[in-house]
Amino acid sequence: MLKLIAISLIQSFFTAMAQVTLKMATAKLAKFSFSWAFFKTVVTNIPLLIAGICALTSMVMWIHILKRWPFSIAYPLSTFAYVWGMIAAALILHEPIVATRWIGVVLIIAGMIFIAK
Repeated sequence: MLKLIAISLIQSFFTAMAQVTLKMATAKLAKFSFSWAFFKTVVTNIPLLIAGICALTSMVMWIHILKRWPFSIAYPLSTFAYVWGMIAAALILHEPIVATRWIGVVLIIAGMIFIAK
């Protein structure tokens, strides 16, 4: 079970980082249009490339998790991505996080502990 938890934490980290870098990538995109200028901003967007790499890594790890452990345990553990996302929102995106959201994070962690037991 400890190995599943460790792999799930890493996999959920990559899931959250894919979303965070996707959020960062959207700020660098031009307004959508069917033009070469828009598609140039897509293919030269480094955060978008990083988001894709993180998403692919997460998916490969998720396939590994699904192959080895019961879905009823693995899927709830993947919710740690919300915790990573909240931490990234505060530290990387500099978003203000109100106390009720942090309480939600604590409840998610508590739920994961119950699932893991």
